[in-house]
Amino acid sequence: MFSYLKSLRLFILNNDPSIKNNFEIYLMPGYRIIKYYFIGRWFYIHKFYFLSRFLCNLGRKKTGIEIHPGAKIGKNLFIDHGIGVVIGETSLIGDNVIIYHGVTLGGTGKEFGKRHPNIGNNVLIGAGAKILGNINIGDNVKVGAGAVILNDVPANSTVVGIPGNIKK
Repeated sequence: MFSYLKSLRLFILNNDPSIKNNFEIYLMPGYRIIKYYFIGRWFYIHKFYFLSRFLCNLGRKKTGIEIHPGAKIGKNLFIDHGIGVVIGETSLIGDNVIIYHGVTLGGTGKEFGKRHPNIGNNVLIGAGAKILGNINIGDNVKVGAGAVILNDVPANSTVVGIPGNIKK
């Protein structure tokens, strides 16, 4: 976990011009929730479900960001601002992903089992975007603010609008 957090601090410093030093990062809700998630995830993997959910809910109350401990997160998930971000249980998030406030990685309510999106590497998800269902977002994708994505998005694309329209 400590090497993950060190890598995340460097990623944040390189991607957020408002951060002037390492100490400011500790104040960011998107950084603090990752610590709650990792501890909750450990308990989730070891089948202490109540304790894992309790810790993640405590993190949600302190940061306004909800990450289910069942979600699988790669290196350097940077949640900027963060209030209102929801990441569902079966979400899979790749490396070097940036998520802005109000984003939902959720289900449609019509699926069972795997019901949340898979997010590739080097993806940027704009404020208020909703990515719903068991869909795949490819590597190097940019999702515009407020977009609603219900279908797969190929790698190296930009997707905007409601419903999401792919712009190459």
